[in-house]
Amino acid sequence: MNIKKEQSKSGESEKVIILKDLYKTYHSSEIEVHALNGINLNFERGEFTAIVGPSGSGKTTLLNLIGGLDSPDKGNIIINDQSIINLKEKDITEFRKRNIGFIFQSYNLLPVLTARENTELVMILQDYTESECKNRTEELLKEVGLEDRMNDRPSKLSGGQQQRVAVARALASKPQFILADEPTANLDSKSTEGLLSIMEKLNKEENITFIFSTHDQRVVKKARRIIKIEDGKVISDEN
Repeated sequence: MNIKKEQSKSGESEKVIILKDLYKTYHSSEIEVHALNGINLNFERGEFTAIVGPSGSGKTTLLNLIGGLDSPDKGNIIINDQSIINLKEKDITEFRKRNIGFIFQSYNLLPVLTARENTELVMILQDYTESECKNRTEELLKEVGLEDRMNDRPSKLSGGQQQRVAVARALASKPQFILADEPTANLDSKSTEGLLSIMEKLNKEENITFIFSTHDQRVVKKARRIIKIEDGKVISDEN
């Protein structure tokens, strides 16, 4: 896959995610839900962006499409110059594994694994060496303030600590993009501030692109770009 330089020769910033005329409808036995209705958006490398809107507006659907967890009914999704909508299942799985980290509201940690094991799981799947897994995991868990909880399972951790493990896991394989769906919804103010500070630091130092779906004004205040969607349409897009 060819990755462009950070800026073109003309000095324009690189568009690394391009969403073209996206539509998505969910069908049930009783109702049709038009989740996305013609979304057109571009994202540049290194953004720290919040997607906001009421429940049911299409925020989570949009993140799922960008992450290849779902497919649009119509339109195109281009990431790093590659359309992902027609990739075979094994190829989209590999693409996600190599490029995208996910942070979910519900953490999605494996309960039988320790914080260390949850964090290094993706690296093991990517054939990192044992020493690479150990060093990267310890570095990240120290970064999120959990150096003394590495061998604890999720049941021994608070909600804020579990979310920090989820952040470390998402960052472990050094993805280009982090997609975070309501990552602070279950956190208190102190945990939220700490988590956002960590993500801001990694955004600036590693130039990782962060895209949040959120209702949380604490996240919105930190974002450098705010996209508002309602009824599956972009209502506003402000930097």
